[in-house]
Amino acid sequence: MNRSVFGAAFAVIAFAIAVAAYSSLYTVNENEQVIVLRLGQPVDTITKPGLHAKIPFVESVTRIDKRILDLDLPEREATANDQKRLVVDAFSRYKITNALRFRQAVGTVEQANQRLTNVLTDALLEAIRSNSFQQIVQERRDQIMARIRDQANREADRFGIQIVDVRIRRADLPEQNSKAVFDRMQSERAQEAAQIRARGAEQAQGIRARADRDAQVIIAEANRDAEILRGQGEAEKSRILADAFQSDAEFFSFFRSMQAYEQALKTGTRVILAPDSQFFRFFEQPDGRLPSAPAAQPAR
Repeated sequence: MNRSVFGAAFAVIAFAIAVAAYSSLYTVNENEQVIVLRLGQPVDTITKPGLHAKIPFVESVTRIDKRILDLDLPEREATANDQKRLVVDAFSRYKITNALRFRQAVGTVEQANQRLTNVLTDALLEAIRSNSFQQIVQERRDQIMARIRDQANREADRFGIQIVDVRIRRADLPEQNSKAVFDRMQSERAQEAAQIRARGAEQAQGIRARADRDAQVIIAEANRDAEILRGQGEAEKSRILADAFQSDAEFFSFFRSMQAYEQALKTGTRVILAPDSQFFRFFEQPDGRLPSAPAAQPAR
């Protein structure tokens, strides 16, 4: 009986020791940080990953995320300093740098998101009101986002949070304003296109007029040069014919007669001439001499 009671007591003691040992150890992962609470009051913050010990049943741990967290901001309408309405869509990334201050100020990530949304929205609206539409969408976008981040960090530090980045995903005109701007831009582009076409037509007409004038001048000069060359050719031809006639008058007369026969007879035209005509003298005599007239008969 005593042995069974002793064994049961030993088992209870061993179980209590095992539970106490298990309760005194905890692990910290690389993506988290731990606040150690003693009777509900924070006594330490552990950021180094690994196995750690605590007083069982007296101390407890609260785990806080150490990773960079995302926060999407709701779309907001704001007016730039040039009185243009904008629809702004932005997001932010942040991390918890002081776990104890975070737990005391906001407690949970959900509460932190709500507080940060208000802080970032105020900073965003102030930045929009301080800049023009052109600066927001193009010229100073990076500087504006950096300004929003720095301004929000001054408030977020009270929550143990550091805002790593703020990005404006989209900054556009409202739909009705966008349509009006699009219509105005389309009208301006159409007017500009009409002006360009008019200038192009004017330039084309000038180019065509100059081209026509140059063509007439070139044709006139070409006709003039052609007439000069033709006259020079005719003169040279006449000189060559004259030289040929002087060199051999008989051959020249024969050659010219052959050319006349070719031009007169190739068309098939009928020519009625006397056989002793001078035109056909080369048919009668190879040397082209005309036959002598027959001697007159003495009267009887």
